[in-house]
Amino acid sequence: MAHHFANTIPAHLLMWQRVREYAVPPSMIETATARRAVGDWAGACAAARVDVDLDLRAVRDRHGTGLLTRLRADLRRLAPDLLRWHMPRIAPDGRLRPGLTISLARYGSSGATPFQLVARTPPAWADAGQRIYLALWEESGDGAPGHRPRTYSYPHPHPHPHPDRRFRLDLHRHLWDSERSGELARRCGAGVALSMAPPGLPRTPARPGVPDLSDRSAVHDCSRASAVHDCSRASAVHNCSWASAVHNCPWASARWAAEAELLLGAEGRPRGAFTVRLGARSRAVLELVAPDDSHTPTFRPLRETLPPQEVAVLPVLPEAAARVLPDLELLRAGLIATDRLHPLVAKALAVSGPAAVSGSALSSGSAVSSGSAVSSSSAVSSSAAVSSSSGPAAGSVRRPGDPHRVECRGEDHRIALRDGTLTAIDHDPAQLRREELLVALGGPALPCLRAIDEVHRNPEALPAVRERLGHGDIAGALAVVEGLLGPGAVLREGPLREELESAAARRVDHGLFRSGLVAVHPGAGSAAGGKASDPRHAEAGHRPRLDHRTPPAMRLKQSSRARPRTGMNLSAS
Repeated sequence: MAHHFANTIPAHLLMWQRVREYAVPPSMIETATARRAVGDWAGACAAARVDVDLDLRAVRDRHGTGLLTRLRADLRRLAPDLLRWHMPRIAPDGRLRPGLTISLARYGSSGATPFQLVARTPPAWADAGQRIYLALWEESGDGAPGHRPRTYSYPHPHPHPHPDRRFRLDLHRHLWDSERSGELARRCGAGVALSMAPPGLPRTPARPGVPDLSDRSAVHDCSRASAVHDCSRASAVHNCSWASAVHNCPWASARWAAEAELLLGAEGRPRGAFTVRLGARSRAVLELVAPDDSHTPTFRPLRETLPPQEVAVLPVLPEAAARVLPDLELLRAGLIATDRLHPLVAKALAVSGPAAVSGSALSSGSAVSSGSAVSSSSAVSSSAAVSSSSGPAAGSVRRPGDPHRVECRGEDHRIALRDGTLTAIDHDPAQLRREELLVALGGPALPCLRAIDEVHRNPEALPAVRERLGHGDIAGALAVVEGLLGPGAVLREGPLREELESAAARRVDHGLFRSGLVAVHPGAGSAAGGKASDPRHAEAGHRPRLDHRTPPAMRLKQSSRARPRTGMNLSAS
């Protein structure tokens, strides 16, 4: 009986491995770095697929030249490729978290309305191209958020215009500021061992999915606020499903105290309570304590139990500070090489020494699996690279699965690019025309022609093309296709053509969102249970609900009662 080795690599590491390979290609990093080096911050943003929705003249008129100078300085220091590298992503494809507004920097002075430089991602139904938008978000004089400030020129209203408290980078400038990227090793705790569960918080019970109620003081059920708790030792964890939450990603708990001090300092609180989000419905409530200002502060569980309303308004530790840097996990697991990292990230981690990336958080079995994973990943890349060449050497030995050599009528025939198309070069052109005509009449095809047809419809490099298209790298995907089929090839019906057509259609949806010309209201779901966030699931006869998110043109059209274009025929019958 054959032995089957289970893949013990965590799913989130496999996702981040694909993200690091396809999401930010080296060509984007090189172009953005070159433009940023000459002071062209707008060109760097264009190279990194970051759209700029800023009106600097309006900023000067509204906030003065002082704040405009600070904003221009931050824009010159902005590394948009580094920002894309560290943007939050979602499983399983590793795409940008949709509908998100992230604060990058805050600006304010006495007598002026404070505003923030934010980075936004489009909603899921319009995420083609995986583009990011730079905009300004400002608050009104009384502190109420303004959804459409004068300095914000966005044609379509964003689903979540308010900056997210969980995903914020204004306290982590090293994740987008090129001049402060060297702080990465210190801020991410490169020399600290990984921790699968925060210290002082409950561990996963022996039975998955069933909370261990032996430490009743450590669990607080969100659905029943007064369910299980000990008044003598009230805990800090508000949890409904922490059994699997603490094992999703390692926690950077060794840095929580220092990061919480920065968080509370930004909120104007020297000490106090804060929360750490552990899962979808679970959070830890901690407090930062120190004997005096001369001692390094530490955190501990909050002694008293707070009602959910008070917990919801406490400062939230940003996700970038709560969890371990994905690049650090990949390096320690051996799933990525240092030269495949972003240059600024590799330089920052190299300064911290080899101890930062030594060791593995995984077992020895995962090392074997990681080797197979890397081998399979490199196999795809190598196949694409071989396909882009002009063909193997004349005296090379045929390898199994080599797409450039086909056994045809008892002989090894070669398939290579000729005049911009993939051709069977060992057959006479007249013979190929006769065989193609025979196939059109329903006859059997030559093995060479069958191999060429298969490459056109479903090539081995299709997974790499699909990943590039999913992450918005249209140029990289087309380069792989052209290197495989040639620039003069005509795509045939099959998975490859379907992927390219789907990518083109999604780009149209994205353009409609950006211009505000959305044909169907995004909140209109189908009557048969379609998704409300995807207009493509809406039925043709379904009337969308009118609310404050409905575009003005559609609201006017749906609410108007125009007379029908019908008339009576008064002619005599």
